[in-house]
Amino acid sequence: MAEKKSFLLRVDAHTLDLLKRWADDDLRSLNGQIEFLLKRGLKESGRWKEAVKD
Repeated sequence: MAEKKSFLLRVDAHTLDLLKRWADDDLRSLNGQIEFLLKRGLKESGRWKEAVKD
C-alpha cells in the first residue's frame, strides 16, 4: 500500500458538517470520505495516474 502523508485542511463549518453526514451515510470515516472524493475527482478529470513503482 502507498505511504500516506498528512496535511492540514481548512474548511468552513457547514462544509465539514455536510461531509461528516455524507461519510456517515456511506459508512466511511470523514478522512476516508474526503480521500474517496478527491480520488474520484482526479479520475473523472483524467488526472489520476497509477503510482509508479521504483
